[in-house]
Amino acid sequence: MADNITTSTTVRAVERALDILLYFAKSPRELSLSEIAREVGLHKSTAHRLLLSLQTKGFVRKQPGSDKYILGWSVLELLGNVYLSDELTTLALPEMAKLRDVTGETVSLYIRSGIERIRVQAVESNEPIRNVVAIGKKYPLYIGASGKVLLAFADEAVVEEVFLREQIPLDFAREDLLRQLDKIRIDGYAVSIQERDNGAAAIAAPVFGRNRECIAALSISGPVSRFTVDKMNQFVDALCASAAWLAKRLSH
Repeated sequence: MADNITTSTTVRAVERALDILLYFAKSPRELSLSEIAREVGLHKSTAHRLLLSLQTKGFVRKQPGSDKYILGWSVLELLGNVYLSDELTTLALPEMAKLRDVTGETVSLYIRSGIERIRVQAVESNEPIRNVVAIGKKYPLYIGASGKVLLAFADEAVVEEVFLREQIPLDFAREDLLRQLDKIRIDGYAVSIQERDNGAAAIAAPVFGRNRECIAALSISGPVSRFTVDKMNQFVDALCASAAWLAKRLSH
């Protein structure tokens, strides 16, 4: 009997925690403890206890200096895993293979998960020396062509979060990064040379979704000895065309 009571109590706590998260989905703004407790039908002490658990796991964040909460980055991490099997990676694969055949270099697809990026699809170069990254590997947003594309077209709050939470090197100038992000928005693509990995270069372009939000970054990468600045400039149009084609398919 005791085990049944414990199980029932645990299940109920999970249901209540999910009710809180679903209420955030209905009201996409910051919410106070009192409002959450009232709308979900909980005592404030119960709501507070559940919010602490959700906060510990990163599903909600408490706004500094107030009793209001917003959704946390763990929600986006779940969304990132959804992308691993959705239409984006399925649609992208044939186009990525075509781009690889045209350029001879590795083509990758990244999505943003919180303040990181995840490689969710790839077509490796056939060259013996090539840029290889595992599917599912996470990297910061503030470095590398794909990361900067995702950051450039993210909300301002994401940019601020990167500066607040990431262990950015002391010699990494905030204003320089902001200028780079402005340039990426104007140019429509990003370039990186030996930023994340020594000896590697990359170009990346945004893939926009149905509501014109940037849902992914499509990139071409290779060794600097072969993927030179001239080569990158040569393939920018093909990269942007593939990203635009994918965006158009996703909007249908």
